[in-house]
Amino acid sequence: MTVRIVVADDHPAMRAGVVALLASASELEIVGEAADGQEALDLVARLRPDVAVLDLRMPVLDGVALTTRIVAEHPTTRVLILTTYDTDREIERAVDAGALGYLLKDAGRDQLTSAVRAAARGETVLAPSVAARLVARIRAPAPVTLTPREVDVLQAVADGLSNPDIGARLFITEATVKTHLLRIFAKLDVNDRTAAVVAALRRDLLPRDR
Repeated sequence: MTVRIVVADDHPAMRAGVVALLASASELEIVGEAADGQEALDLVARLRPDVAVLDLRMPVLDGVALTTRIVAEHPTTRVLILTTYDTDREIERAVDAGALGYLLKDAGRDQLTSAVRAAARGETVLAPSVAARLVARIRAPAPVTLTPREVDVLQAVADGLSNPDIGARLFITEATVKTHLLRIFAKLDVNDRTAAVVAALRRDLLPRDR
């Protein structure tokens, strides 16, 4: 099956290099080239390529905005981002917009052509460094914030106070203390008071020296 491709990059030399690499591979056909995002969108609408290979930074419409439009308006065209940027912010924006692939411009011919074929099949393709960043972010614990009152309650627990004593210290009812503790347990994903204090200290949610 021939994969029909549109390439969009506002740097003529870079675009020419990408086109040359892809055109040299069997079953890959360059059907259009664009120098900005709007031109690329017009080509996708007219030519209905299987894959759009897009630079991330382009005039008129950048790669993320263009990806969003293509995914919404021409869902049969798969988007592969080819860029020099590998920051978390750029990667997240592109993936959230619906890009199936995210490669860096130092990718070799085999990696690039394989990625285009995979994208045409609907498979996700990520540069190794990009994949590592995404995995690290997925594995990282979600940030937790406690309200000032929850911090007061948990600090009182750390000080060894019982629920009635916490209520007396903070001028709240024992039932309110229990409610705060249940919310703290849920946020910290723990089941008891001691574990809550340990988890909060580990996340620097409680002062270590008093």
